[in-house]
Amino acid sequence: MLDSLLMLAQTTTAPAGGQPPAQSGWDAFFRFYFPLLAIFAVFWWMMSRGQRRERDKYQQMLAALKRGDRVLTIGGIIGTIVEVRDNEAVLKIDEAANVKMRVVRSAIKDIFRDQPGTTPTVDAK
Repeated sequence: MLDSLLMLAQTTTAPAGGQPPAQSGWDAFFRFYFPLLAIFAVFWWMMSRGQRRERDKYQQMLAALKRGDRVLTIGGIIGTIVEVRDNEAVLKIDEAANVKMRVVRSAIKDIFRDQPGTTPTVDAK
């Protein structure tokens, strides 16, 4: 048991060359914390860039709304735009009964795009 304590004491003592050089606070910061902060900053920037791109694309879609567009609302209602005002749109829901609905522009989730020779589909996101 004494032998194991002596080996432990020898491994934890300072090297023969003397005292190790003292590190300043800034040196320890740059050596240990700066790489972690840099990785976190790059990760956050990459995540926010994708969200910003999606938000800008959505704002452009709302700004480009026009009469005759078939849209899908966030509530799942499909209709055709009859009129576009400042912050709202009037949708025609039923052709036969001439049912119309006013919604806020931000309630429009997507625009149906008609492609020649196909049935209308929703844009993939």
